[in-house]
Amino acid sequence: MNTDENGETSKAPLSRGFSRGVSILDLVLRVIAVVGTLASAIAMGTTNQTLPFFTQFIRFKARYSDFPAFMFFVVANSIVSAYLILSLPLSIVHIISSRAKYSRLILILCDAAMLALVTAAASAAAAIVYLAHKGSARANWFAICQQFDSFCERTSGSLIGSFAATVLLILLILISAIALARR
Repeated sequence: MNTDENGETSKAPLSRGFSRGVSILDLVLRVIAVVGTLASAIAMGTTNQTLPFFTQFIRFKARYSDFPAFMFFVVANSIVSAYLILSLPLSIVHIISSRAKYSRLILILCDAAMLALVTAAASAAAAIVYLAHKGSARANWFAICQQFDSFCERTSGSLIGSFAATVLLILLILISAIALARR
């Protein structure tokens, strides 16, 4: 700890070290969230399965584009992934300059908006995946996962990355709030 002209100790180096550590953690979590959202969008966007029915001319297909909730999921995860990629330079600026207070506040607001978007998309897709696995007797919807097992596995798997990104965005918001509060 450093002492000033009054003989009092200051915590400036400790505070800068904490701020830099938080900024590095912010960058790492953003990179992981990019991977999760991008992988989820790609996995869902490339999901399809075709089953033959009696003859080779009649086939049943299941594609992600057959379900509007899955299309919303792909678009939303792509938007969040693009935002996270675009926010990486700002996160690097926070590592270099710990005084960037307003840019951290902007990141908190944008992170909250992206959290809402990815949560809505993942929840909508999870509802459809649940119906695909279980069906609904009241609505006369049949569970399709017994026939389209590969389709259901990929759609279920793509939800993991999206919900992980949801948790990471919550952590990013908390980390940024803590960093702002310590100033």
